[in-house]
Amino acid sequence: MTNSLFQKITYQHTPKLWNKILQIKPLLTDEDIKRYKSEWQKINETSTNDALKEHILTEWLINLFNTLFICHNTILVRGEFKNGFDEPEYFPATVSKPAKIVFAHGFFASALHEISHWSIAGKYRRTLNDFGYWYAPDGRTHSQQQQFEQVEIKPQAIECLLTLACGRNFQISQDNLFADFDTSKSTFEQDVYKQAYTYLSKPDKLPKDAQALLITFVKICLQ
Repeated sequence: MTNSLFQKITYQHTPKLWNKILQIKPLLTDEDIKRYKSEWQKINETSTNDALKEHILTEWLINLFNTLFICHNTILVRGEFKNGFDEPEYFPATVSKPAKIVFAHGFFASALHEISHWSIAGKYRRTLNDFGYWYAPDGRTHSQQQQFEQVEIKPQAIECLLTLACGRNFQISQDNLFADFDTSKSTFEQDVYKQAYTYLSKPDKLPKDAQALLITFVKICLQ
């Protein structure tokens, strides 16, 4: 069931659905899209070790995001000990500094996950640390896990589409490795893929900033 749901949202199985994304008007100029596409292709065609390629790709993503959303006074920041940020977190803008979306340890997937949360947060929640989210660490109770999964369905559905648009593998994150209860009956994975399918079928249901990044990825990475 879950595999069939996932296949329904992959470009290889449903290109007609992905073509609906092309109805969204890109924020970047054709010239900028062409430049970013050339950079993306060059990075992926260059033979190098995985760690170095991941670093280069995240630098590319940081540059793209910060250019695309310059009007929001928000920047994407690599989470590293030397930067003083080593865990994913959102810091709202101050009088003198832009808002920061910090992603974990330089991972491309973490960047897309944090961007997805940002894209779905409204104007008010973007003024709050970590968007005002409640969060309990790994080892959550069954009740806490249910709350966590409910909050994560839409962000992970957006993350799923962004990841697939980049031609990368997507993995659901229940983020509770030390749970002391049976998680096998959770419908979270199915719920995420169902929501992703809804977004793909009806792109107007996506948050505006998610639309903007998704059409950019489609034009750069899929076309």
